[in-house]
Formats: sequence, structure tokens, C-alpha cells
Amino acid sequence: MTMIKPHPLIITNSELLNDWCGTLEKCDPVAVDTEGDSLHCYFEKLCLIQIGLPEQDVLIDPLESLDFTRFNAILAQRRIILHGCDFDLRMLRRGAKFVPGQVFDTYLAARLVGLKEVGLASLVKEFFGIKLPKSSQKANWARRPLTSAMIEYATNDTLYLIELAERLSDELRAKGRWEWFEESCQKAILTAGEDREKDPERIWKIPGSAALRGRELALLRALWHWRDAEAQKADRPSFQILRNEELIELVRSVDAGRANLPAGVHGTRRKRLAALLEEVLLLPEAEWPQRVRLVRDRPTSEEEQRMEQLKNRRDRVAEGLELDPGVIAPRQALERISREPETVSSVLMRWQQRLLGL
Repeated sequence: MTMIKPHPLIITNSELLNDWCGTLEKCDPVAVDTEGDSLHCYFEKLCLIQIGLPEQDVLIDPLESLDFTRFNAILAQRRIILHGCDFDLRMLRRGAKFVPGQVFDTYLAARLVGLKEVGLASLVKEFFGIKLPKSSQKANWARRPLTSAMIEYATNDTLYLIELAERLSDELRAKGRWEWFEESCQKAILTAGEDREKDPERIWKIPGSAALRGRELALLRALWHWRDAEAQKADRPSFQILRNEELIELVRSVDAGRANLPAGVHGTRRKRLAALLEEVLLLPEAEWPQRVRLVRDRPTSEEEQRMEQLKNRRDRVAEGLELDPGVIAPRQALERISREPETVSSVLMRWQQRLLGL
């Protein structure tokens, strides 16, 4: 397969965006992707919107002050093709106030077809024999002007989506799984429209901290919030202030009475850190957080039996359809249904329920 298109149109003002919307009106479906800057900033922004049309690639710069009213209205009336749509839909909602109509997620399609490797690069290699470059995968997408490598990377993300969607559609229909796919995409739209809430009592319990207890937990909690505040102040990702491993190492050194402050923390930030540590060390034991483990009631023998039956049924169905069992039903969903059978309609989609006879 050979893709030859003119150099992408880069839109940086509302007048050009509204003029180009006349072209967008003539196209359906439309390939869409986005880029953000979470690897470089604390406050992640929508930095680029990539649009792929059969005859044209377009890069829209949302860092400029653009009026997306007409663009959103037209795009909402089209089927948009994305790969792994959750991130992109959330970014478009926050950055451009876009609410989608129909979505075709090539990631979901690939999973329902039964493919093992479902990343975009793997699918492009599988279907078109083309290896996509990864040179700008971790680029700072807030950077301007965009480099030629960044432009190439960005356009590649939508370049193959329309034809990929056509091929996956054929396979879904041939396997009788089109309705499953449509329902899966609709659920993805609803999920992306929900705001995720973070549990304030769990957010600071970072990977690698499970063995910490007592005063160590008090230090970890305080240091996590210090790091978060410093990251916000500098508008940098938290890991650029202090990596998780450094955070845990600092906790242990302070608790052991060594207080080895990281060499990378300088100036007033270092002073704030030292003052914080002194404050935490004075906390009375009654104010130390506890490592509370969620204690679930042991499943009854009836629940265990129901879980085993559900899992065996799911695995048989998955094997017969040559699908990953998690596509039919994630284990977490089965566990909940085994405890609360009445939740099945909220936990599983209709096609999943039918396959499992629920």
C-alpha cells in the first residue's frame, strides 16, 4: 500500500479553520488523533489535533486561540476513526469541548477480530507491511514550530486509519461481530465522557511503597504532596521533580535518621523539602496514616461455585471464538457478578451477556 498525499495543511487561526470546514463537510468517515504534553508538563494540554481525510492530512493547532464551534458541529455528525479512543476523546472534550457522535475504534475492532498485537504500529505492519517510525513518540508537543519529524509522526497516526477501519470492518462483519463492536464503541464514548475521580487516601501510595509502615507512611504522604505541589508550581511532571524510587529512598533514609536529600533538589525547593521533613518527624504517632488493607468478606461457597462456572464458561466461549478471555469478560467483572448477580446488566454489555447466557 502506498500513501502519497501533499504536505499536511497546518491550521493556526479560526478563519482558516472555518474555511477548511467546508472540506470537512464533504468527508465521512474522518480519521482523528491527538497529542498532549503530559511527559513535559503537570497541567496536560491538548497540543495537536490530527485529521486524516482520503485526499488530505490536516494538523490543527489548539495552542492558538481557535473557535471550534463549526468544527465540532461538523465532526459530531461524522463517524470518526481513532485508535484507543479514550485518551483522544478526553483530550478533545477538555481542550476543544468536542462531544462525539459515532466512533470507530480500531483498537477495539482489532481485539474483537481476535488479533494478538493490537497497537497501531503492529496493525499497520500487519495489514500494510509498513513500519512506523517512533522518533517523536516522546516529543514535547507544545513545542513550536513543529519539526519535520514531529509532523511526519503526527500524520502517520491518522494516515492508515480509514483503510484499516475498512479492513477490520470486513472481518468483523464476516465473523458476525459487528453489533458487538458497535456496542463496545458506544460504551467507550460514554466512559470517555465521565470524569475520573482519584481517591485522596490512595493516590499517594505509589508503586514500591507496599512495605512501608508507621512513620514511613507519614513521610511518604507528606513527600508525595510536596512533590505534587512543586510539580504544579513549576508546571512539570511529578517524575521530573523526584522519581518514585527517589521518593521511597528518601523516606527510608529519613526514617533511619540519615536524611539524604536528593542531589537534584536545589535552592528554595531544597529548603522547603528540609522544612517539611522536620515538620513530619515531629508528628505524633496518632497522626501517622495506617496501611489499611481492604478486607473483603470471604466469598461463600455458592459465590465461589458461581465464579468458577462463569470463568469456565467464559474461557470456553473465548476459546471457541479465538478471542482473549478478557474481551468476553474481564475477571474483575466476573468476580462482581458472582457476588452480586443483579449487577450483570451494568457490568457487562448486552453482547457479552448473551455469549455467557446471562
